[in-house]
Amino acid sequence: MKFDGEIMETLAAHDLTGSFRGAAELTGCSHDTVARHIAARDAGQPIAKPAYRDRVTDPFMPKIEEWVEKSHGKIRANKAHDKLLALGYEGSERSTRRAVAQVRAAYRLGHVRVHRPWITEPGMWLQYDFGDGPVIGGKKTVLFVAWLAWCRFRIVIALRDRTAPSVFAALDRTFRILEGAPTYVLTDNEKTVTASHLAGVPVRNQQTVDFARHYGVTVLTCQPADPASKGGVEPSVKLAKADIVPKDTNLLPEYESFQAVEAACDAFMDQVNNREHRVTRRKPAVMLMEEMPRLHRVPDTAHTVAFGLPRMVPANTPMVTFENGQYLSSVVPARGPRVRPPPRCWRRRAGHRRPRPHRRPGRSREVPAG
Repeated sequence: MKFDGEIMETLAAHDLTGSFRGAAELTGCSHDTVARHIAARDAGQPIAKPAYRDRVTDPFMPKIEEWVEKSHGKIRANKAHDKLLALGYEGSERSTRRAVAQVRAAYRLGHVRVHRPWITEPGMWLQYDFGDGPVIGGKKTVLFVAWLAWCRFRIVIALRDRTAPSVFAALDRTFRILEGAPTYVLTDNEKTVTASHLAGVPVRNQQTVDFARHYGVTVLTCQPADPASKGGVEPSVKLAKADIVPKDTNLLPEYESFQAVEAACDAFMDQVNNREHRVTRRKPAVMLMEEMPRLHRVPDTAHTVAFGLPRMVPANTPMVTFENGQYLSSVVPARGPRVRPPPRCWRRRAGHRRPRPHRRPGRSREVPAG
């Protein structure tokens, strides 16, 4: 195959001599090659266009396109090759890989996702997500990160776990920091929010529904396995982890207590919310003052599940049953205790008059004093 410069010299030689053989002698090629280039130029076609040759995969291209369409462009070439062998395909796996790569490239080109700028409205949207927090005493913590869309105000709260009571307590604290609740709260499809999907429609967890009713908000979830549908909070999680979690890149020392992590979260919020945002060119803390009148009022009392699950206690026995276990407490509040999972619990065992500390494998329970 000749380069573009050689083809141009061949055409110029033909224009000079007016003969295929004469141009061939000047450029050192066959007169048939000169004739082919001249014919392509006179017909207005691309010069030196490669001639198409039949491939061994051509009869099976419709089936390969069908598999790529059904798998949304995720089928592997080796799996497609195994399927083609069952259909009588006699080509090599290399030819199959080339055909699958061609079809997948065409599929991605026809299914390009188009992103449009999101014009937010004050008081409408709050997004929240989680990130891995620092390790304290061999136990991982969780960073709860909330992002108020219009003013770009960020809130980071350290949690010990991602259970529903902890998440709801963090949301309650978020609303009280903002001094109001937005209309919509957007998050992932976690079991604390979405119990299941029926015909592609998310079914909300009943505890989440009760929480949303208490605060007058609407809890929505993004598309499964699609972080871009709530991409506003994703950079905030990345930034919080980079500035709070000790890594080799930031040279932060290890935290000695959970209170130290909470102090680091407060310092991070003061820093990011009081500096100019590169999109709005304004400080999020200043814009929050303008957005507060658009937020809904937060109830004076927090949602009860944020403190634990209520249990009834008999008057003569300070004992509650929780997840097939019986637990004792020396002090029982008048309105009944609320139970939730902390690291240790007191459990009564048969044959023991006094309760002793007991650690259940995986999770444990306790009855708080109030």
